[in-house]
Amino acid sequence: MYLDSTKKKEIFEKYGKSNTDTGSPESQIALFSYRISHLTEHLKLNRKDYSTERSLTKLVGKRRRLLNYLKDQDIEKYRAIVKELGLRK
Repeated sequence: MYLDSTKKKEIFEKYGKSNTDTGSPESQIALFSYRISHLTEHLKLNRKDYSTERSLTKLVGKRRRLLNYLKDQDIEKYRAIVKELGLRK
């Protein structure tokens, strides 16, 4: 499995406040970004997998909504997470 509990804890520890901080927008955005990159690689090999394509589109929308929320709440955290994850905006 590509995303096991140790990988999740590592992501939450790096981007959240602690390794059990699963609710902060920064940690959720980082987790969604990891999942998006994995699904993108899968779709490069399996271009007719439409259910994965749909779930990828939904994940991108969730991440976008979280980024908008974070931008409205704390612009400095938004800029930091975008720069650290290498997102375009």
